[in-house]
Amino acid sequence: MQSSHSPAAQYNDTVVRQFSLMAVVWGVVGMLVGVVIAAQLTWPELNLGIPWLSYGRLRPLHTNAVIFAFGGCALFATSYHVVQRTCQTRLFAPGLAAFTFWGWQLVIVAAAITLPLGYTTGKEYAELEWPIDILITLVWVSYAIVFFGTVGTRKVRHIYVANWFYGAFIIAVALLHVVNSAEVPAGWMKSYSAYAGVQDAMVQWWYGHNAVGFFLTAGFLGMMYYYIPKQAERPVYSYRLSIVHFWALIFTYMWAGPHHLHYTALPDWTQSLGMVFSLILLAPSWGGMINGVMTLSGAWHKLRTDPILRFLIVALSFYGMATFEGPMMSIKTVNALSHYTDWTIGHVHAGALGWVGLISMGSLYYLIPRMWGRTTMYSVRAIELHFWTATIGIVLYIAAMWIAGVMQGLMWRAINPDGTLTYTFVEGVKATFPFYVVRLLGGLLYLGGMLVMAWNVWMTVISGRAVRATIPAPQVAHA
Repeated sequence: MQSSHSPAAQYNDTVVRQFSLMAVVWGVVGMLVGVVIAAQLTWPELNLGIPWLSYGRLRPLHTNAVIFAFGGCALFATSYHVVQRTCQTRLFAPGLAAFTFWGWQLVIVAAAITLPLGYTTGKEYAELEWPIDILITLVWVSYAIVFFGTVGTRKVRHIYVANWFYGAFIIAVALLHVVNSAEVPAGWMKSYSAYAGVQDAMVQWWYGHNAVGFFLTAGFLGMMYYYIPKQAERPVYSYRLSIVHFWALIFTYMWAGPHHLHYTALPDWTQSLGMVFSLILLAPSWGGMINGVMTLSGAWHKLRTDPILRFLIVALSFYGMATFEGPMMSIKTVNALSHYTDWTIGHVHAGALGWVGLISMGSLYYLIPRMWGRTTMYSVRAIELHFWTATIGIVLYIAAMWIAGVMQGLMWRAINPDGTLTYTFVEGVKATFPFYVVRLLGGLLYLGGMLVMAWNVWMTVISGRAVRATIPAPQVAHA
């Protein structure tokens, strides 16, 4: 049965399928590198004396692989899926959409080669050298054209809130990348930052914290606002709250970066301003978390039987926890204890493993079977197994780092009556060793869950068939 408006109007899901599969592949790779460096911190001899296996070179590979390869592919996949469904139109400029996939994979491969070889700008989360930065810019501009072009050619009047979050993430990351990556080339894979001294640090942590705020928060909130209502089969708890959440979050996040630079050469007023905005940030963050969790009102029983919903809701609980912990750690008196300790590592991973990881996995578990013509994944029991291994792994990881961090902070500030330090730095490292073993165990569990997911996705893909989803006929406009 054909409709008169456009007989063969179909969504462009090829690029969605490609990014979905690569999110899983890069997730395994990024977490495997994480486990390797966790093992190196526990037993330093494990780098085998090979320079490109040293912690200093593998650590940026781990962060880039997890954030930009795993997280990035999940964001591309879900944003391309969500924007088509909520706008009831095909992706704008499909050739450009294909370029974003292949260009992004090229960025990831270039990072995987150059970082272990020691080519780095030395900037946290922005270590890639200038030729790769230019490629990232080209891919990102193409991504913006595809996304906003799709929103601009939408067949429905309303722009659903998930697209607001995806849109803010795309614009903010473009701004952050271009400003922070301004550098003067001094050879093929060598450059110097356009900024110097404390200005460089300030720009870097404006970028670094907003990479967390927009890449790792706003984009994934776009996932939350689409996939939780879909999986729960309930409308968003409060659409008005979602709009307040959006504007409050994107305004406040931009100014919180200086809390990374407490007790440094940064002007004191800047540190205090970063702290104040960090504390304000608690309100919109928790507003969004409550909105997501309360979407389950009247459907709480589904958590008992639906492991995908469990991924999505537990992700939100970790989001709530991490966004309480962050503002608390930005308070100068708390920061005096936590700064430079493993407590910070625990905080980062509560957000990364708990929020970003679980919301991505839940969204992909919803998305992937539908892309291959199935109603569910190949094995629901494997999803259950993945959920529990991942959750136990996260708890072991962050609890170990919390305890280690507080212990380190207390040991470093302990002084004898004559004013000398009670403990040497090495004594602090020695006391931390058992917690590094626990962290390694937590990381292994989390990686194990990711491998279960990879197997489940593979079985789902080979037992299904790529489907061409048709765009529903436009609704008759009311007078």
